Amino acid sequence: MEKYDKILEDIFSAYPMYHKIGSAAYKEGLENIGEVLDVIGNPHDGLRCIHVAGTNGKGSVSAILASYFQELGMKTGLFTSPHLIDFRERIRINGEMISEETVVAFFDKFNSRFSKIEPSFFEITTALAFYHFATEKTDIAIIEVGLGGRLDATNVISPLISVITNISLEHTQMLGDSIAKIAREKAGIIKRKTPVVVGEFHPESFPVFEDIANSLESPLFLADGNFSARQADNMRHVEILDNDKTVCTIDDNPLRGEYQIKNIVTAYQTAKVAEFLLNIREDVFAKATRNVVNNTHICGRWQVLAKNPTVICDVAHNPAGIAYGMKNIAKEKMSSGSEIHVVFGMVKDKDIDTVTKLLDKDFSYHVCSAHIERALNPMALAGKMEAAGFKCQTCDSVEQAVEAALSGASENDLVFITGSCFVVGEAMQLFMENKKGKHA
Repeated sequence: MEKYDKILEDIFSAYPMYHKIGSAAYKEGLENIGEVLDVIGNPHDGLRCIHVAGTNGKGSVSAILASYFQELGMKTGLFTSPHLIDFRERIRINGEMISEETVVAFFDKFNSRFSKIEPSFFEITTALAFYHFATEKTDIAIIEVGLGGRLDATNVISPLISVITNISLEHTQMLGDSIAKIAREKAGIIKRKTPVVVGEFHPESFPVFEDIANSLESPLFLADGNFSARQADNMRHVEILDNDKTVCTIDDNPLRGEYQIKNIVTAYQTAKVAEFLLNIREDVFAKATRNVVNNTHICGRWQVLAKNPTVICDVAHNPAGIAYGMKNIAKEKMSSGSEIHVVFGMVKDKDIDTVTKLLDKDFSYHVCSAHIERALNPMALAGKMEAAGFKCQTCDSVEQAVEAALSGASENDLVFITGSCFVVGEAMQLFMENKKGKHA
């Protein structure tokens, strides 16, 4: 649709985008989003929603919850970020992306008034999501925080439940230089007398959540304190346990990264709270998890893109996520004896030195950069890695890195694409366009 393409081009260039330029696009405070929402009639005021924050896992937890409510027969909105391939991935109802026509109509109606406010790209996108969900009369909407929590544009909602998956050091220049400081920013989504689910216990962050929840008279549920999980057959089989008693069994689980155990437990705890609040009696959590990919089209999370050689991508992009990715891929190597070829790129504002210490020196790395302004120069990244003893090949693009990894891999080897959402997104586009069809 030509007009849709023109509108996307306009909003990408007119509004500062965090994923392109980094912290320069971050607008501290809720004044701007408040003005934008006033222009469109404050559609968020009538939304029934669940708010999800955290350093890692918030996208997966949001997708599982959206699938859960869909399986209950509820019209379910899902707002996530960033998109990997298509802008419309960010805004879905029952798995269906917002239409190009809806995007065009929204900007035709309001864009001239937005320009006077000078909002960020994320503020505009958040407003579009709220407007779409309100217009389509969703029964519930799952809203993923963009960055932080307290000052995030999504934090104008009054959710049924606030969810915080976990805390680790990320975006320290904006959120704080300690776990406790970052936890306080994330805890900004906790609302008075509103249940809050915390996914994981951390000795530095949990007291912060506990203190704020108590001060707001908000019931606090610690997911990994109430439930545990065990997995078998490379995450294909997952059991959720309550005091060693199995309360939910998931077969054919599509969320294969071992780190997904924590996300599944967090989503399960949230579903149990929602069951109580909404008087839901049907237990469909196992079915929702099995169908999460079909229901929500979640992608880029330990996703297999091709076989012979096996190609896996994962959107891990910070130290905690990279550590999990390296642990998982090392297990793949141990179980299969395969050689590992890593397509790897990062953005400039990440903790490069900490991340490189987490990488496995037994793997071969094809270092590249995505086509965004924030991308770290691959020669600079490769230089750091080579100085630390890594085997690296510097590539000019994600496509060149994927080609090099595939060319160097045997049919029994494994190619792993990670380090940046944008590297993963470009790689996924390549496979979708069947440019790598000979390897599929």
